[in-house]
Amino acid sequence: MRLPATAHTDRPWRIHEITPDFQLEDVWALPTPGGPDDFDRLMSRFTTADPDAPALMSSTIGRFLMALRWKLGTLFGWDRDKAGLGTRVQTLRDRLPSDLLEGPRGPDLDGVPFTSVFLTDDEWAAEIANGTVHAVLHLGWVADSTADGGYRGQMAVLVKPNGRLGTAYMALIKPFRYLWVYPDLLRTIGRGWDAGRGNAAWVNRAR
Repeated sequence: MRLPATAHTDRPWRIHEITPDFQLEDVWALPTPGGPDDFDRLMSRFTTADPDAPALMSSTIGRFLMALRWKLGTLFGWDRDKAGLGTRVQTLRDRLPSDLLEGPRGPDLDGVPFTSVFLTDDEWAAEIANGTVHAVLHLGWVADSTADGGYRGQMAVLVKPNGRLGTAYMALIKPFRYLWVYPDLLRTIGRGWDAGRGNAAWVNRAR
């Protein structure tokens, strides 16, 4: 379910400290009801440490659109090294306060060029940069009295478009995100959620 911007901005997330110049693009409630200690299990749905669980690249639509995006990136040069992290833009790791910098970084996403920025007990952020945008994928674990167990996951996407090209690109892909990408991603996450209990111990190894 899509949420209002305040569902993200009103919470005391650490991500706010390092992204004041980013735009909040989307906020979604994830179909992942659980208890207070289930954030590790949510994280396992977004990586391939558990090969039966990854959500971000497991949907057919997601894989097709991602493959199309990489082909366009190759054609137009959006994904050249000089357009990425450490070249066109600085990594958000350079903005972290000392406690986050010294803490766990978290796992990267296999098959998708997102790089982890930081990981806490209830929050994770990863970033990507190319010729169109500098973007952040943010996951959090929030209290929700309507969820089974009283907690659920929440996902936000923050972006910093690269000039007119980036603004036009974000406008172009917006219908695809809302009609196919997000609905398919949420279905994929929810489908395996209950079956994933007990499979998140690996996350502690990334801390």
